[in-house]
Amino acid sequence: MNLTQITNLNEEQAREYIEKIIWKKGAVCTHCGCKKVYKNKGKSARNGLYDCSGCKKQFSVTIGTIMHGSHIKLRQWAMAFHLLCSSKKGMSSLQLQRNLGLGSYRTALFMTHRIRLAMSEQPVKDMLKGTVEVDESYFGGKPQYKGTSKTGRGTKKIPVLVMVERNGRATSKRIMNVSGKTLRTAIRQTVDRSSTIMTDEWKSYNGIGKHFEGGHEVVNHGRKEYFRNGATTNTAESYFAIMKRGIMGVYHSVSSQHLDRYCDEFSFRWNRRKITDGERTDDAIKNAQGKRLTYSQEGV
Repeated sequence: MNLTQITNLNEEQAREYIEKIIWKKGAVCTHCGCKKVYKNKGKSARNGLYDCSGCKKQFSVTIGTIMHGSHIKLRQWAMAFHLLCSSKKGMSSLQLQRNLGLGSYRTALFMTHRIRLAMSEQPVKDMLKGTVEVDESYFGGKPQYKGTSKTGRGTKKIPVLVMVERNGRATSKRIMNVSGKTLRTAIRQTVDRSSTIMTDEWKSYNGIGKHFEGGHEVVNHGRKEYFRNGATTNTAESYFAIMKRGIMGVYHSVSSQHLDRYCDEFSFRWNRRKITDGERTDDAIKNAQGKRLTYSQEGV
């Protein structure tokens, strides 16, 4: 569906839309997995309520998802999913609050964090393969110094590592530091041993090649070298260019506590950049299963 079609849905149609995505082959009990279920049609039953013949419990499509216990209308959830999945650089919680007519900024903020949780694909199920470009960048606002402000390596900002398959998937995450141990561990946990690793000349990457059959190719940015015989980190830098424009231009400020959520969001859209906005939205809704986030967990 496109945004116009989702906007025109009433509450019952929005529920049916979400049910078709989550229950592709029909309703399934979210408590015991039983398929022998039936819709509760009692006069006092709320819409979308099912009874299970197996465990005898009642359930709905939102049980056990990020929408569990939410008082926000399902048509608003459907629109929110689409807006975050179709906006290349993201959408601020304040903008979402205005667009959906939500009661408070806090509600909109918590809603966007829950959708980012649905977008999360950590830990990576299928390891990255082929030619994998690796780079790190820094986020978290502009630090204040009495003297000269440092940028890049040496800054007090938060480092983020990205690993990108050439013409393929990407994954990014916050890391504690850019030491050799941290970078090499993260790469080995995420990239298949048959791959070729490509990085810049940062010394912490030294020695990573011995762990991969394709070895380690290096481009020296300090010498203005950005491409050499197929070796480059331009794809990884393109990923960071989109993410930085989103953080600086849309979100403006991201705390260390929530930075991983934003990494998940940008990776999710990157990995589905070749499909339609509607298909991307369906994927995010489908991934909402088995994920819960409470106010106390998130601290919003």
